[in-house]
Amino acid sequence: MRVLLYVQNLLGIGHIVRALRIAEAIVERGGTVDLVLGGAPVDGLDGNGMRITQLEPIKAGPGGFSDLVGADGRKVDAAFKARRRDSLLGLLEATRPDVVLIEAYPFGRRQMRFELTPLIARARALMPRPLIVSSIRDILQESRAPGRDAETLGVLRASFDHVIVHADPAIVRLEATFAPAAGFAGMTSYSGIVGPRRTTTPAPADRGSAHGVVVSVGGGAVGAGVMRAALQAKAATRLADRRWLAVTGPNMASAQAAEIEALARAVGADVARFVEDLPGRLASAELSVSQAGYNTVADTLAAGCRAVLVPFAADGETEQTRRAELLERMGLAVAVREADVSAERMALAIDRAMRLQPARASIDLNGAPRTAEILADLIARQCP
Repeated sequence: MRVLLYVQNLLGIGHIVRALRIAEAIVERGGTVDLVLGGAPVDGLDGNGMRITQLEPIKAGPGGFSDLVGADGRKVDAAFKARRRDSLLGLLEATRPDVVLIEAYPFGRRQMRFELTPLIARARALMPRPLIVSSIRDILQESRAPGRDAETLGVLRASFDHVIVHADPAIVRLEATFAPAAGFAGMTSYSGIVGPRRTTTPAPADRGSAHGVVVSVGGGAVGAGVMRAALQAKAATRLADRRWLAVTGPNMASAQAAEIEALARAVGADVARFVEDLPGRLASAELSVSQAGYNTVADTLAAGCRAVLVPFAADGETEQTRRAELLERMGLAVAVREADVSAERMALAIDRAMRLQPARASIDLNGAPRTAEILADLIARQCP
């Protein structure tokens, strides 16, 4: 099984984390993965058996996700796009994959059509032809543009062979955030949530030195306000005497990171830019305070940790809010609106969360190995 896996992150690193977990599962199954990354490079990224190609980076500019800029902050021009397209097509020709697995598109990343449309067209012209598969998370950003859903449906039917939804269908189904999902149900599989490979349960002797509260904000490009409010609330919570750890993330702006580090020291909390085993840290914690990104929520559920979720909701983003509300209804978290976050509200939310039962819901977190299994089955059906 040879897989070309395309990932374009524009702001955080969540898309990369999920893709790495899937790629590792494919490699463990005996496959090969060429992982193509189009966003800002991530320091210390471990290929762990896969080949990683970093395209010229594109990220979201000051104008948001539709404002594409390069690593130097300059707007992406036609020449830049042509270089990226040609690099991607060259990699396709060199690797001749069995599957081209495209993260998010066509449900998202429409701004990358300048290279994805040629990639798909070239892939469909190859002999033998690789499968074209879309890889999407549990909850989609809901479109506000008229006709956008119909356009997505048209691209799927014309160009894709399959859609893998990384969700537990017993919890949420695709049609909850993409109404036309019934129109391609026959080419859709649910993998379960792509959780961590393993959660390290600390030995009893180690639990006394563990952090009781872990505050994290993913990559850290957004979320400094959440971390600030949590640390300011520390003294007013029933967990004030526990050890706290604040993980700022590698992408937090330097000035914000310095502010958080100073605040953490002032309130007696530990602080780290990055931790290698966040699921393991959560497994030994009593409480997680975070945004409601896909991977952080998956890690929290895998750890069985109580949670306070402050979903990212700027610029009309709906995905994290829907996820946080869903988990709150299930009794697995306490949700705080981003617009309402403050030290006082955070302290109340933390104390409310501590009255919840630790998360032990039977949620399918086996999404990575199941994705590898789905791809192997699709290839076997195409080439019996």
